[in-house]
Amino acid sequence: MKLVIAVVQDQDSNRLSNALTKGNFRATKLASTGGFLRAGNTTFLIGTEDQLVPKVLELIKDNCRSREQMVAPVSPMGGNADSYIPYPVEVEVGGATVFIMPIEQFHHF
Repeated sequence: MKLVIAVVQDQDSNRLSNALTKGNFRATKLASTGGFLRAGNTTFLIGTEDQLVPKVLELIKDNCRSREQMVAPVSPMGGNADSYIPYPVEVEVGGATVFIMPIEQFHHF
């Protein structure tokens, strides 16, 4: 048995949740916040049998896409902020970060 932890951007959360439900996978959704952009994410905890991990990964890949987004950089800590001009920067956001962990025991009560 494996635990699949998928951190996805909020924009992809509902689409992935619906796909997991249609695929008969149970998932727990947790609200989370990314450290880089401080934007909302959703973390999915998905317990599944080893042989079904590729199907879960396929659903995540098909429903979570990366996209370009303009962000204003955070002002520098220390130094002279008078000369700092925060020009928006285009960065790639979205997609999914996935961790797969072995599970020793699983109980459902």
